[in-house]
Amino acid sequence: MEAILSSSDYDADLAERYGWINRAMPQAQLGPFVSALAQRMAGFPPAGLSAVKRRINDIALPALADVRNDGGLFQQTIREPRAAARTKELLDAGMQTRGSLERSFGDALGQLKG
Repeated sequence: MEAILSSSDYDADLAERYGWINRAMPQAQLGPFVSALAQRMAGFPPAGLSAVKRRINDIALPALADVRNDGGLFQQTIREPRAAARTKELLDAGMQTRGSLERSFGDALGQLKG
């Protein structure tokens, strides 16, 4: 609830401690790690990989009705006048550009006036 309601940014180490990701590592290690993992998985039978991925999705993904409900809630709240003003403020400050706002989005949300 803290993460969702605060809209703060969280670094990889904290995300790992919270269980949001299974591992955090230095950027220099990421490429070799992913290559080795992909090579290992490529050696497994495709039917087995497909079955496991399907089962994980069955467990971990929300039902389509829940996704639609979330979309409806988002559409409802984004139309609120205050949300529109805050979105405009973010766009004017550089949202959806490669500027600093995108790299510290949680901080930007906390500093909104609207």
